[in-house]
Amino acid sequence: MATTAVSIEEYLSTAYEPDMDYVDGQLEERNVGEYEHNIAQWAVLNWFRQHDKEWRTRSVQEQRTRLTPSRVRIPDVSVFPRELPVERVFTQPQLIAIEVLSPEDRHSRMDKKIRNYIDFGVRHVWVVDPATRTGWDCSDGNWLRKERFELAGSPIYLSLTELFAELDEDEAN
Repeated sequence: MATTAVSIEEYLSTAYEPDMDYVDGQLEERNVGEYEHNIAQWAVLNWFRQHDKEWRTRSVQEQRTRLTPSRVRIPDVSVFPRELPVERVFTQPQLIAIEVLSPEDRHSRMDKKIRNYIDFGVRHVWVVDPATRTGWDCSDGNWLRKERFELAGSPIYLSLTELFAELDEDEAN
């Protein structure tokens, strides 16, 4: 994975295509662009966007989030509490950070991102693998296989069975 050294100021004032994570002075490429990844990311985002009003959330894709003064990560999908103020680059933890795996993603690299989100205060960190249609709840740093993600005490959930069934239906039409 290629990295390039830049200052945080340069990073925050530059648009990259595709956007990159910023980790301790280095630009880190993100694995994006494959159809399976893109369509799964869209489906996850769409799932939450359909419920944003009801769940009092704001769901966005690829939102820069400044985790520390020298670290910016870009989850594939972020779900923020509706009352959290909108920022150009978010500086407060999202409610849920979701990563959609690409074929090139490595467990060790994803584990670092997960640890970054947890250390920042993200309470719910989920990983979805579109190739195997499986998911993991990594909120406590462990990879716990899940078919249905839920936020206890709230109506917020993500069912991979429902998500991929809807995706299959959309793809068939």
